Amino acid sequence: MIRLENISKQNGHQILFIEASAALQKGEKVGLVGPNGAGKTTLFRMVTGQEQPDEGQVAVDRGVTIGYFSQDVGEMSGRSAVSETMDGAGPASVVAAELKTLEAAMADPDQAEDLEEIIERYGEMQGRFEELGGYALEGQAREVLAGLSFSQEMMDGDVGALSGGWKMRVALARILLMRPDAMLLDEPSNHLDLESLIWLEDFLKGYEGALLMTSHDREFMNRIVTKVVEIDGGVLTAYSGNYAFYEQQRAQNEKQQQAQFERQQAMLAKEIKFIERFKARASHAAQVQSRVKKLDKIERVEPPRRRQTVAFDFPPAPRSGEDVVSLKNVRKGYGNRRIYDGLDFAVRRKERWCVMGVNGAGKSTLLKLVAGASQPDDGAVALGGSVKMGYFAQHAMDLLDGERTIFQSLEDSFPQAGQGSLRALAGCFGFSGDDVEKRCRVLSGGEKARLVMAKMLYDPPNFLVLDEPTNHLDIATKAMLIAALSQYEGAMLFVSHDRHFLAALSNRVLELTPEGIHKYGGGYTEYVARTGHEAPGLRG
Repeated sequence: MIRLENISKQNGHQILFIEASAALQKGEKVGLVGPNGAGKTTLFRMVTGQEQPDEGQVAVDRGVTIGYFSQDVGEMSGRSAVSETMDGAGPASVVAAELKTLEAAMADPDQAEDLEEIIERYGEMQGRFEELGGYALEGQAREVLAGLSFSQEMMDGDVGALSGGWKMRVALARILLMRPDAMLLDEPSNHLDLESLIWLEDFLKGYEGALLMTSHDREFMNRIVTKVVEIDGGVLTAYSGNYAFYEQQRAQNEKQQQAQFERQQAMLAKEIKFIERFKARASHAAQVQSRVKKLDKIERVEPPRRRQTVAFDFPPAPRSGEDVVSLKNVRKGYGNRRIYDGLDFAVRRKERWCVMGVNGAGKSTLLKLVAGASQPDDGAVALGGSVKMGYFAQHAMDLLDGERTIFQSLEDSFPQAGQGSLRALAGCFGFSGDDVEKRCRVLSGGEKARLVMAKMLYDPPNFLVLDEPTNHLDIATKAMLIAALSQYEGAMLFVSHDRHFLAALSNRVLELTPEGIHKYGGGYTEYVARTGHEAPGLRG
């Protein structure tokens, strides 16, 4: 269906592709992987014709429809989320827009003279809308939006009033409703809560078209893709299997290539030693010559390209008392909405609680109460003895001084630390080389999150309160964070929609449901086994 044939592409001084080839066949579900800046988004843009390769060609079979979801969501306002979603669904959405215009014209006194014509046209359009399955389409649009956690009110309200994350969901819903022959999804799992993520997973499993997607959520990727295409050093390599298989295969290939490289290096060293030893002796001249020729002809084995994985040994957290935090008879509400009514909950040393609950269940509110960022209407929240808390929330990113560079920001927080140590810390969170000279005001959401996290873990507290710490983090940074936190001795209370993160780090689950609060000993994996669902609000 879609073929990349010997494409080469350069952006400024950066070479993204060198004579790279790959194909997307009918019905295939492919994950596109590679380090940040490797060219994943550029590849999508070339397939959709928004960019051209410098050499080679992108061939799309005649008549193939492509739906492309990117993080760059255009301006949306003045229409409902449902109308905006239907907008991508081809002819029916055009007719729906005309019906709306005609409805307004019928109610407009200035157009009273043309009323007969307007009504006639409206009748024609209604028939056409029905023919195109327009009424069913609206039902489908609502179904998709509901799957992405929209309430009826949000579906019918002005899309312009929604936050950036919810507008992303509308843009994603538009592509899903369109059901094109091929879907290109660039990070569709960003900004989704766990329920929406699982719904999207099921939707994509049932989608019969071809799918090419990137995602920082390895669990999501693992369950959907059956093939992985990797961009590495300008080359595209295909692996048949899911993400876990790709990781395994890649490690095995690297190991084999390293062994081949070492064998060849040993053989070359031996040959060179012989040549050096006997080159001055006339009696060995023929042998030396033949060995020199042999060496010239040998095809050199390259060492495997090493992925930069940075591990950082975070210093141990100071020990706290046994009781880390306790909430007694806590009541909390916003306006008429009651979130907690007599909540009792406690965290003890070494406990790692993950908080589960549908949108609006009060997950972030609980973390704010514990962190002191919000006060209870009634009841008490008390921190235990010797507790030093670190609180990570999305708003923490707004507190960075925009004029300071990343490195200055780290130095401000740790004036006693050595330059080498701070550079290693920055590298660990994905800031290498000149990146550390970027000013905080130009950083993306993901970069800000990484910087705040780096500051928090360099001098670790003994109680971490983390609200969606994995948002915006790529797979490699998440892996580093999980490795660091699995060695962490303190207590944790966190919310995350990343199932790999939940399973790796939790040893307790607090589930918030409309029927009440449930506590589970054992981590997320045990919770799934015991309840039969991966998130509250879903019944498996």
